[in-house]
Formats: sequence, C-alpha cells, structure tokens
Amino acid sequence: MRLPRRHALLPLSAALLSLALVQCKQQHNAPEAPRPQAQQQAQQAPAAVSDVLKARRPQGGEYMGLYLVDKKVGYVFTDLAPIPGRADRVRSIQELHFKANVGTRVSERVHREERIYEAGPRGRLVAFTIEQRGDGGTQTLVGTASPTGVSVVRKRPGLADETVNLPPTTEVVEDADQVRVAILRQANVDGSMLDGTDLGTYKLSTTVRPTEERLVSGVKVKVGKAVSVSEKEKVPVTAYVAEDGRTLELEYGQTMKARAEPEEVAKRLDTVEVFGLTRVVLPRALPPEAHTIPGKVTLVMKDLPEKFQRDTYRQKYQPRPDGSVQVTLSAKAPEPKSLKPRPLADPEGGKNLETSIIIESDNPRIREQAEQLVGGEKDAYTAAKKIVTWVATTLQKDYGASADRATDVLRQRKGDCTEHSLLTVSLLRAVGIPARRVDGVIYMVNQDGVPALYWHEWVEAFVGEWTQMDPTFNQVVADATHFGVGLEGNAEITPLIGQLKVVEVK
Repeated sequence: MRLPRRHALLPLSAALLSLALVQCKQQHNAPEAPRPQAQQQAQQAPAAVSDVLKARRPQGGEYMGLYLVDKKVGYVFTDLAPIPGRADRVRSIQELHFKANVGTRVSERVHREERIYEAGPRGRLVAFTIEQRGDGGTQTLVGTASPTGVSVVRKRPGLADETVNLPPTTEVVEDADQVRVAILRQANVDGSMLDGTDLGTYKLSTTVRPTEERLVSGVKVKVGKAVSVSEKEKVPVTAYVAEDGRTLELEYGQTMKARAEPEEVAKRLDTVEVFGLTRVVLPRALPPEAHTIPGKVTLVMKDLPEKFQRDTYRQKYQPRPDGSVQVTLSAKAPEPKSLKPRPLADPEGGKNLETSIIIESDNPRIREQAEQLVGGEKDAYTAAKKIVTWVATTLQKDYGASADRATDVLRQRKGDCTEHSLLTVSLLRAVGIPARRVDGVIYMVNQDGVPALYWHEWVEAFVGEWTQMDPTFNQVVADATHFGVGLEGNAEITPLIGQLKVVEVK
C-alpha cells in the first residue's frame, strides 16, 4: 500500500504530484547565473505586460531536488517565458520526476504540465497539456479554455480518446507564479489554479513575508520570502527567492523540501525505501482488542498539531501537560436503529455524492457494476458491505499497477489501497450512498518484525450514520488499528509524514 495521492513530494500517489506542481509552479530555482539581457528588458516591460513577466527569474528554467526527511526522492523543473514569436502568449512548464522503492517494487512517476496564457495583466489561461507516465498510469490531457468553459481531450495508449467538458476556470497568468508576483509587488496575491489531476479550479493565495538573510555558498544574502496556500492542498509552502530571481528553497512543513540544484545534481536521486522512511514505529505491539469489533486502543502521540485533534465518533483526544496527546481509537458497527434505505441525502450538503473526472460515479460502466452488486437491496449498510466485499475480493493487491481514475481501476482490477478506496467510493456514490476516502495510518508488522503504523487509505460511508470501512483488508467495519488524519487524499496531512511519533501504547 502507499501514501495517499495528494502528498505531493512522495511517489506513492499521483496527487502528491499535484501539490509539488501547483505550488512549485509559482516558484523556481537553479544554479546562480548572471541576469540575461532578456530579463533586464522584461523588467522594463510596458504596463500592458503582466507582472509575471516583469519579475526576475533565471533564463531557461530551474531545477530543484525534492527531499523527504532529507532523502532525495525526485526533482522538479519549472520555466515561464514568452512564446518565441508570440509576444501575446506566455508558456509555463512544470515537470515532476519521482522515484523510490516501495517494499520490493520501484515506484516511478513523471508528471509534466505546459500551460499557455495571454501575456497581458490578468491574461487568461487559454490552453494546457498535462502528461503523466509511470505509477498511476500513462495519459495525456489536452485542454482548451475559453470564457464559457474548458474542453479536455483525454488520450491513453490503446484506448479511444475521451472528451470532458468542464466549467470555465478563473486561473490567470499571474497565478502561474504568484510567489514572484507577490515579491515584485510587495503585496499579497489571491487567485486560483486548475488542478492537474482532478481538473477542478481551487483558490490559491500567496502572502509576502519580511525579507530575510540566508547563507548561500557561505555568503549571507537577502532573500524574498512568501507563503502560498492552495484551497485544495491546505499545506503552507514557504518560498525563499534571491534578489536575482532564483528560488533557493521551498519548504513543505519540516519533512519535505525542494532545493535549488544544477540539472546534473537535481537528477541524481537517492535509493529510498519509502515504507521504512515514513512509518511511525510503536514502542510495542497493539493489544488484541484493537483488532476486534467492537474494539478500542489508546495511543500517546507527540508532534500532532492541534488542528488534527478533532473529536469524532471514532477518535477522542485528551491533551497532556507535556505537550503530547492521548488518542483513544474505537471501532463498532453502526447502530441498527440509525440505518436508512438508499438513496440517502448527504449530511454535508452533497459533496460526498458528487462525480468527478477521478470518481466517475456517473460513468455507465461504474453504474452498471454498482447496480449489479447491490441489486434490489435497499438498506444502505447492507448495500455498502456488498460493494466493499466485492472490491476486496476482486481487486488484485498489486503495487505498481496503480490508476488515477475509477474506470481504470474497474478495468484493470488491481492496485493498492488507493485503487481499492477510489473504486469503492465511486461504486457507493453510484447507488446513492454518500462516501469519501480517508487518509491516515494503519497498524502492521512487516517482515522485520517491527510494530508500526504505515500510511494507508480507506473509506467512510454514510448509511444513516457515518461508518468507516476498509476495502483493502475486507473490513466492513474498519477496526481500531486505523487512525485517520485527513479526507479525500488531502495534502494537509503531509507535514505529519516523518514527524508523528507514538510514545506509549495503552
């Protein structure tokens, strides 16, 4: 199994990619070089040219090495410049390359985005090409944007092209590099970004911070500082930009960083085993009652930020004087008196019944499979159990055969925890059961015999009350070995990776 998909700098998920790209596309870095004449001219550009072209940046793009807990797992290349021969158009390029060992397999992922904008102030996004290769599948998305909507053609090897029509996006050229625009203006920047994985448009904001002094090659230099936050990822990304326009470093919390490096250095990656690097080692094994239904276990944790300490029907938090927190995890089947027939209204306003380019719950193949599994069963919980059991017993457990769309999972019928959860949520929504994915950690003892919590993904369904279910391990009630910290692959949990500690098991 692997980390949830939006944890940007890890391999183990495609939208792990999206954080690195959405945030890195606003900042860049490379070896120090003299400022080219073209950049000097850009500084003197007329008012009709966007500030994104007036900001200094290295000519020819920048490379950054990506580090997880000080181990190099990939690199990013970014560039932004006028299109040769087209003074009215700007091209933004972002590439993410990831490679790491996951168990006995090697996970590799390449995600490349090219976006074309109008060059004037608040020039709109007019076209884009998104290429994905390796873990998660191979596909190309070719998009055309207009004030009335976005049309995307999806191309995959051996399959017919598909066209998806989406609402218009509010993304403009300044959003391609909010950090440099904010530092140039010395003012905060608010905008939006069309996400490279689910093609939704999300708010994006960058806040300017006071200039700092940092050591660069042993010399103190003044650097601009700005913090960007995406409505989708919710992870503050801090950028440090030199006066000549080079991005020196990006910080994704304490455990993930991107550092400016020459191309040949950026492309030299460490051999990293992600399971061992990111797991949370326990002081002892969990007791048997953690595995039963009903069941319970209590853990004492350190370095769990307060924003994650929200009581739920499964998890209760009790802060301790030393800064640690006692977490009680419990699991039980939903109360029979609370169960309701399907279709159900979503208690959160409908978002847990929505379809998307990833969930695809309105796809005819998904609907047909869901109805075949559920048949005439009206009780929502009974129907949900049928879907979870079918996914658990039908999908082959296979890391490296991953997919980013529910229909691809249905077709391939194999994958790890993210594929199991994605297809389950899609099938549940298709038969009128509100559902969402849950990201967190689960207890396991691997071949080395060390009891630990490993990053995992499972699902939560509303059947009259919320209940968590794990289609990877065929649990119609997820037991108390599951500790949830986020929803829907949200990269907000990224700073916990490599930092969360369990100091006591009760």
